[in-house]
Amino acid sequence: MTHSESDSARTGQAQDHRWRVLGLCLAAGFMTLLDVSIVNVALPSIQQGLDASPTALSWVVSGYALTFGLVLVPAGKLGDRIGRSRMFVIALLAFTVASVLAGAAQGATWLVVARLLQGTAGGLLNPQILGLMQQEFRGHERGKAFGAFGAVVGVSTAIGPLLGGLIIQLAGSEHGWRWVFLVNLPIGVVALVLAMRFLPRNVVHGRTEGTDIVGVALLGTGMVCLLLPLVEGGGDVWYLFVAAVVLLGAFVFWEHRYRLAGRSPLVNLRLFTNRRYTFGSGLGTVYFAGFTGIFFVLAVYFQRGLGYTALEAGLALTPFAVGSAVSAALSGRIVHRFGRKLVLVGLVGALVGLLATDLLLATGLGAAAGLITALPLLVAGAGSGMVISPNQTVTLSEIDVAHGGTAAGVQQTGQRIGSALGIATASGLFFRALSDGYTAAISTGLIVSVSFVGLALLVGLAELVVDRLRPIA
Repeated sequence: MTHSESDSARTGQAQDHRWRVLGLCLAAGFMTLLDVSIVNVALPSIQQGLDASPTALSWVVSGYALTFGLVLVPAGKLGDRIGRSRMFVIALLAFTVASVLAGAAQGATWLVVARLLQGTAGGLLNPQILGLMQQEFRGHERGKAFGAFGAVVGVSTAIGPLLGGLIIQLAGSEHGWRWVFLVNLPIGVVALVLAMRFLPRNVVHGRTEGTDIVGVALLGTGMVCLLLPLVEGGGDVWYLFVAAVVLLGAFVFWEHRYRLAGRSPLVNLRLFTNRRYTFGSGLGTVYFAGFTGIFFVLAVYFQRGLGYTALEAGLALTPFAVGSAVSAALSGRIVHRFGRKLVLVGLVGALVGLLATDLLLATGLGAAAGLITALPLLVAGAGSGMVISPNQTVTLSEIDVAHGGTAAGVQQTGQRIGSALGIATASGLFFRALSDGYTAAISTGLIVSVSFVGLALLVGLAELVVDRLRPIA
């Protein structure tokens, strides 16, 4: 073998290795994001099997979201410091164990605690996924990688109700909910074995000085005060928003002083001097408020308003998942050419599809609603696929790889806040409008989602205006 042939072989092996790492990241991301939506259709089965109260059922859903969002930023920083491969394995193991604990729950309290642990593990894992993808891929290939991840985000969120309904139908309503969690066990075990073999050698980025304990405490308590009213949705805890403003303001002040003292802060606030990152993170936060609310109100409407089974409701949402998966994969190949403009096209598509869905459902379609709304939901899904992964790619494109985990953690924290805000707002107005019937309620809920998507479009347009007035050097 000649020298050039040897170099070519090594290059091919390196490329194969990167795509194996991507496959692992996609599998792990699918598991953690699927558990956000799959549980919704299992709640009646959980209530029957564990005699759970409405409050406990609420925490089965909201507890996962709360702890998931709470640890994202510290997890990103930890991955940057001790190595993303090491953190990936630790978090994946913890998520798999927590899933087994949830599936084996003998009471509602047990299940809630297991879900809190599961959310924590998922929050620890996701920044490592994005950090590894940013670390392993460059340029055009990075766009493809994030495109694949965007497809996973869209499919896992939209297919959750379908998969959950199918599992419960096959396993029975009394114990079917257990398999909603236990399905993670074989996936997790296989992923762990492959991770030990294929993940890149652990690389530590930046300094290894002590943890910013004060920063962790201020951010953690501030995030609890911010997210708790959103996931609870009750009027008696909204005062916590005031505490959140104070604590998060103190966090910003502390991080600035910590960096000026020559130490490594939990979040380097200079990230937000990057215009691409700031606008992209804001756009993602607002978009996820609309994106997540869509599935909640439609799932409730199809099941309670039209009498669909959990499986039928999942099938009705499948066109969105298909459109999202296809367009995300395609947009990953062209995002490097069009940048944020591709995201704006996707936002317009999502708006058109959702508005068409709302107008059709407002006419009172009855049992045929799932079939008639398939086309507009397909369009909305196709638009969504051009938003999530391209926005992720553009937003992180100018961030130093050494800060990739932290940057991804901050970005995903914004998405979790947006998701909680969207569900709280859409569900609150949906149930308030129920006095006028389910047709009025679904129209109200979808208008909330449309409004958030429209606001995300305005954020993207604002970036274009600023870029034109003040071009980036």
